[in-house]
Amino acid sequence: MTNERVTTGIKGLDEMLNGGFLPNSMVLVRGAPGAGKTSLALQFLLHGATKHDEPGLLISFEEFPSSLHRDAESLGWNLGDLEASGKLHLMFTSPAVLLASIESPDSRLNQLIQDANIRRLVLDSISHFDCLTSDEHDLRHIYTSVVNGLRREGITAMLLGEEGRADYQRTSKGGISFIVDAIIMLRYVEIDSAMQRAIVVLKMRGSDHAKEIRRYEIGSGGLTIKNAFAGREGLLSGASYRTLP
Repeated sequence: MTNERVTTGIKGLDEMLNGGFLPNSMVLVRGAPGAGKTSLALQFLLHGATKHDEPGLLISFEEFPSSLHRDAESLGWNLGDLEASGKLHLMFTSPAVLLASIESPDSRLNQLIQDANIRRLVLDSISHFDCLTSDEHDLRHIYTSVVNGLRREGITAMLLGEEGRADYQRTSKGGISFIVDAIIMLRYVEIDSAMQRAIVVLKMRGSDHAKEIRRYEIGSGGLTIKNAFAGREGLLSGASYRTLP
């Protein structure tokens, strides 16, 4: 097993990942809207671009580049400078166009990956492929095509996935959870009538990882991972309760 790791730049998260992701991993980041998936993903891309000279690409199905710039500025990040230097690329497209692009060696997407030497990629969000088919087997084929297409390029990718409050126990539609190499979950949890944010690494193929559920906050500079929740059960359901002494 290689000792090389692809770090996120989020100290507490890299610790939970035993140093970072394994290279060329396909990482599913699951969470409800507003949980911080895009913030985490941007942090991952910016860290690679500024600290490791690894150009990044963010592909969005719903947020225009102007919205991403605005959201990044609220966290203290200037995406324009990185775009100008060629270390960050933003692409707005549709699920159907992206799928066709991945399957075509001469597509604009594959040309960009090669010409810009893209090493990190974020897809926001993989849940949008659900609109292409209602058949589970077809959806699994779509997911497999996307994941294998990115793997062929030697990219480490984050695939963002939307979910509802109680979806953490349900097998994902299309089996994406079985196709990816790692899964990170972001959740809102209720603690003593107040909402907090929780992060957990559910899966990491080929590597050990932390099993505890930890708090996190989002502010200037992105995500900050805090201490683990202690003396609580039912956290992933969204409504926790104290454990008996």
